[in-house]
Amino acid sequence: MDIHTFDAAIHEILAVLPEYNMPLARLRAIVQAGQLPTVTVIGKYNHGKSRLLNELIGDDIFSVADKRETVTLSEHLQHNIRWLDAPGLDADVATIDDQHAQDAMWNKADIRLMIHSVREGEFDPYELRLFQQFEQDAVQTQRQSVLVLTQIDQIPDQTVLAHIIDSIQKQAPAATVLPVSATRHRQGIENSKTLLVQRSGIPELQQTLSRVIEKVPAVRQFETNKIFTDLTAQLSQLQQTTQANIQQLSATLDHQRQAFEHDLNQVLDKVREDLQPILHVSGQDDSLEPDSFANMYKVTAGKRDRNRIQVAYSRACIEINSHLVRYGVVSLPDTQKSNVRSLDTVMVAVMGISVKLRKDLKLIFEDESGRQRLGREFAHYFEVSADRMHLKEQLQDLQQQLQQIQQAQHASATLELAS
Repeated sequence: MDIHTFDAAIHEILAVLPEYNMPLARLRAIVQAGQLPTVTVIGKYNHGKSRLLNELIGDDIFSVADKRETVTLSEHLQHNIRWLDAPGLDADVATIDDQHAQDAMWNKADIRLMIHSVREGEFDPYELRLFQQFEQDAVQTQRQSVLVLTQIDQIPDQTVLAHIIDSIQKQAPAATVLPVSATRHRQGIENSKTLLVQRSGIPELQQTLSRVIEKVPAVRQFETNKIFTDLTAQLSQLQQTTQANIQQLSATLDHQRQAFEHDLNQVLDKVREDLQPILHVSGQDDSLEPDSFANMYKVTAGKRDRNRIQVAYSRACIEINSHLVRYGVVSLPDTQKSNVRSLDTVMVAVMGISVKLRKDLKLIFEDESGRQRLGREFAHYFEVSADRMHLKEQLQDLQQQLQQIQQAQHASATLELAS
């Protein structure tokens, strides 16, 4: 798998589990490293990091200075090992320097060499906390860290030196502590003084590195397996939770719709029953009596009957509107609204303004076609009501999330096959 396809798969996983940024960055670093183990050297500036690296490599590759020199990530391939000289721990925090250091320590490193100059005495709080984090990481990933005490040649009093080493060992009791002198090693090599080379501590450090480097393939396999095991479990749990939420929300929507229709039918049944005395009269239907110029200002039987029909219609509308309000169906969608707010109601949209004829009242509330129309149109406005639309948007978001989870699961499986 090429790195672009690899990164695309990681992007799909992070879209669902952004907290997996660090493990996936580590996985990417393992894939990019190929068969080469990576040793990252970490420590404050002027503690002898670069000088020590030069001795381990056998060449003056890394810059040595008495001021802060390493502010970027320096690397070199030697002896089939990738050596990284990270920016000093006192590089500018929260800048690109710190980002390089974090990348070198947590993503790229198979083995960490924690460098500390004995001239400084014990670990300061930051160094101690960092090394403790390395030890905690070793429990999770099996990656090894070696504590290297440099510049021992600058402490001529062996009693003082032993006290410093003992104090640091007590700060990190489980650590492998190796005192070294890059200066002694260089002098011993240049002057062919075997004893000086041995007293430098570099040979013992090289032997320790050889042992831990041999473990790198197994450690990487452990890391990779753990990343995918955890990732698979997290995605599976997230999938189950999302599916359960979808089912619950779908059930809520179905229950609401059923309750709305059930209660609406009960209201319409009551309205129809209440309207019976108005809908069915014996004898002449006075509502059909037309108005005329002659009786314009008179109270006629037709006017009285039409008024009774209108009052009955209004009462029916009040009953229905109470039901709509209980279910949050109170206003029209924005696309249907006009400039007259009093007309922008569901009741007006479905029922109209007024009914004065008995035949119209029958058509609306008694005929089956009218009853079906009311059920259909009120159900439509129920479905587009604000609360209902909010729940539907939540459901849509969950469905999209489930799709992303499934894509992430596929991406994870693809990465696992390629790793």
